[in-house]
Amino acid sequence: MDTLSKLALGLIGRNRPRPLQGPASRTVVLPPARRTGGLPLMEALAARRSERAFSPRTLDDQLLADLLWAATGINRPADGGRTAPSAMHAQEIDLYAALPTGLYRYEPQEHRLALAIDSDVRRVTGYQDFVDDAALDLVLVADHRRMGRVPAPQRESYASCAAGAMAQNVYLFCASAGLATVLRAWFDRPALAHAMGLGDDEQVLFAQTVGYRG
Repeated sequence: MDTLSKLALGLIGRNRPRPLQGPASRTVVLPPARRTGGLPLMEALAARRSERAFSPRTLDDQLLADLLWAATGINRPADGGRTAPSAMHAQEIDLYAALPTGLYRYEPQEHRLALAIDSDVRRVTGYQDFVDDAALDLVLVADHRRMGRVPAPQRESYASCAAGAMAQNVYLFCASAGLATVLRAWFDRPALAHAMGLGDDEQVLFAQTVGYRG
């Protein structure tokens, strides 16, 4: 769907998900992430960029597992430490994966995806037309209930820092794996929060499209 159509639907409150394009699973157990290989860090930084043309080609389970672990996976099992920092270890950011087969929440401790909504919400994750059919749209959501030690006026900035670190992890992974990605903040926030079934204490911060180059 083109941008103008999405804007018009948003004005009348009809920017909504699509039916699933395949069967949904209650949980998706991911293979262990590969923690070796890829580009050296400086080469990945040199290759990092935003792209806006995506193929609908599906990411296989191994690539998806590696991507999600890179974003916010457990890299220190002894204390639950993750690949992305979080102030006071609040871990307030939930990472959602919008796929053709449903909206899933990544659970780092179990390294799996749990079905959140059995709809294809990709179209609602941004006003851009490319989000509709890209293989994956990530959505980064802050749960303010986990930030009790942070003063309320500062919670959004703290959460945005944590989400930004995850997004950069995704950028570097995509640069290393030969994938395209772009971080986005232009979307219908009320429509997306409603489509995801979020509560009042949950705030959508960013979305990030990932896929093969179109």
